[in-house]
Amino acid sequence: MKKTIATLIAGLFATAAFAQTPAPATATTPAAAKAEAKQEKQAAKAEVKETKGEQKASAKADVKEAKQTAKTEVKKAKADAKETKAEAKAEVKEAKAEHKAAKAEHKAAAHTTVAAATPAK
Repeated sequence: MKKTIATLIAGLFATAAFAQTPAPATATTPAAAKAEAKQEKQAAKAEVKETKGEQKASAKADVKEAKQTAKTEVKKAKADAKETKAEAKAEVKEAKAEHKAAKAEHKAAAHTTVAAATPAK
């Protein structure tokens, strides 16, 4: 029975030791907390500044790419317009040549008709 009582008492002491709440890790003073908050604020500002810089660079790159794309499209459009203009000029030149040939043929036909219609003396 003595052993049982001794075991119960030892268990009581053991649970009492584990049941105690631990002491606070570090008691921060208001000045230390203020300094820590200030450091965190500065770190956050630096991060925001860095992010803004990255966004700005990204936006600049996007604008540069858009300008380059626009320039390329303008060049293509100008080249197409130049080609179309050259084709149109060639068609006009061909049409004028056909008209001139038709006119000469008509004139030649008119001469032969006039010559045939006029009696020879």
